[in-house]
Amino acid sequence: MTVFLALAGCGTSTGTETATSSPPAPSPTPSPAKTYTDADLSSIVGTLKDSQGRALTVVPAAQIDQGIIKAKEILKGAVFTPPECNVFTDSNSQIPEDSTYAAGTTISAADKTAIVVTAIALKDAKELTGHLEASRKAVAACGKFTAELAGQKVTTEVQEIDAATGGDQSFAALAKESLSTGETQTSLTMTGIKGNLAATAVKAGPDVTPGDASELVQLIDTILAHG
Repeated sequence: MTVFLALAGCGTSTGTETATSSPPAPSPTPSPAKTYTDADLSSIVGTLKDSQGRALTVVPAAQIDQGIIKAKEILKGAVFTPPECNVFTDSNSQIPEDSTYAAGTTISAADKTAIVVTAIALKDAKELTGHLEASRKAVAACGKFTAELAGQKVTTEVQEIDAATGGDQSFAALAKESLSTGETQTSLTMTGIKGNLAATAVKAGPDVTPGDASELVQLIDTILAHG
């Protein structure tokens, strides 16, 4: 599950003033950010359907919290090579305290795929922007890395792909994981942001390709329409 951690920097700039007979117009007051409760986001996720028309199963917030705790335990002893790629540990085991969130899943036994969709809202939209940029930098720096955890060695190759949602900002990446047992798994992750609302969709399976992006875009855009 993708979560949002990085704080975006907030800077100001000044310019040289020119003589004028009237003071500069005041900057418009920004509109307050929309607020969403966990229940609001669960209701939105509950309307989603996959490309086969199957409704997503909403995951209760308490279950998500349990999953985060479990992820922290599993990733605590993970060893990454190169070491700087341990950034992926944090990005999969924490959620900002001021956030609200909900998730939904759907599984296709026929093509052995699973989709997980997460909706998350923060008070400060800059946090979402910061996470998106952090994800892009992490993927660029860690195109290939290994992680040893729970007695298993996983080699991951990840690359950003050209795909966009209808949000203000988008990010998409394809990751191929190879286990020491010879098993392989591919996952496509897409994120879209609109204001202080973000949605991430992940499709995982043995034959997932960038061509699956259109299905994920539809799911994400349905959530962002509420932004």
